[in-house]
Amino acid sequence: VQLQACGGGLVQAGGSLRLSCAASGLTFSLYVMGWFRQAPGKEREFVAAVSVSGMGTYYSDSVKGRFTISRDDAKKTVYLQMNSLKLEDTAVYYCAAGGSLVSRTPERYNYWGQGTQVTVSS
Repeated sequence: VQLQACGGGLVQAGGSLRLSCAASGLTFSLYVMGWFRQAPGKEREFVAAVSVSGMGTYYSDSVKGRFTISRDDAKKTVYLQMNSLKLEDTAVYYCAAGGSLVSRTPERYNYWGQGTQVTVSS
């Protein structure tokens, strides 16, 4: 199983980025997909998740209204559209594939991507 995340970079506060995560080696449509992030010196935290059907989306309070998660099962890809970025969004962002039930807990996810760095500058 491989999850390949990309799309990170350096952006000014208030700007936007779109992260992508392409999956291979698993039946993508059967998995909940999530995004987590980890800033230096901090624990990995939940950002967003999308249900197997794609109809259910879940967000942390810190990103709700600014970030949008979506999935394309035909392309085996999950996306994270990030708008109105803030300095505190700076972190390494990881995509993850879990079971059939949405969870905000990293331990519930079986497979992880390598991470992509997002840096928001003032």
